[in-house]
Amino acid sequence: MLKILLSGACGRMGGQVTELAGQQNAVIAAGVDVRPEASRPYPVYPAFSFVQEEADVIVDFSRPEGLNALLEYAVSRKIPCVLGATGYQEKELAAIAEAAKSVPVFRSANMSMGIYVLQALAKQAKALLPDFDIEIVERHHNQKLDAPSGTAIMLYNAVKTQETQPVYGREGRTQKRQKDEIGMHAIRGGTVAGEHEIGFYGPGETLRIEHQAQDRSIFALGAHRAARFIAAQAPGEYDMSDLARAMLQP
Repeated sequence: MLKILLSGACGRMGGQVTELAGQQNAVIAAGVDVRPEASRPYPVYPAFSFVQEEADVIVDFSRPEGLNALLEYAVSRKIPCVLGATGYQEKELAAIAEAAKSVPVFRSANMSMGIYVLQALAKQAKALLPDFDIEIVERHHNQKLDAPSGTAIMLYNAVKTQETQPVYGREGRTQKRQKDEIGMHAIRGGTVAGEHEIGFYGPGETLRIEHQAQDRSIFALGAHRAARFIAAQAPGEYDMSDLARAMLQP
């Protein structure tokens, strides 16, 4: 049984990962959260320095501010990591790359296999429709902090070129749409778990590809899959494409 150290254990995603553990032949050995609660069925500590339990892998759904402490703990104990947080900047990405020299690190802004397929389809559509205008729209609940979402940025990176420029909404613009821009639009409201649409707009035809997350449990399931995968890997950086290839192997 896979032993998980859950970072961000008391958050919404921490709860989802906890609920699915038994179904995924895993156990949460302990949790780390800056606001530890007694409601979890395992010990939760305010920092990694308090953790005494052994774990096979760290699964993280916290905030980027806690990344350095997580990576230091993982490297010192040679524990693989699954990073599901969003909002990393260049400094954090560099720290992840450095840690990956010592331990395997799986990172994805979205743990849904459906989103990975959406990203792959977007790449193919871009190759086949090179002159179409591209617009990305994402919708999330009213408690989400970052905009655009990490998944929207993933989609942008999948179809951008060296000439591409992102345009975040168009308020105040007084010029026509430029050929190499990609529109990025964020909607926040209600309890929407996550919806992402990438549209390709050409002369006389439109193609829109959409993914709807109807329940956050899909992200927890993806995190469990990633945890089992990364626990068996050599040091390095991994993402959903690596997991997808492993799933397709006979």
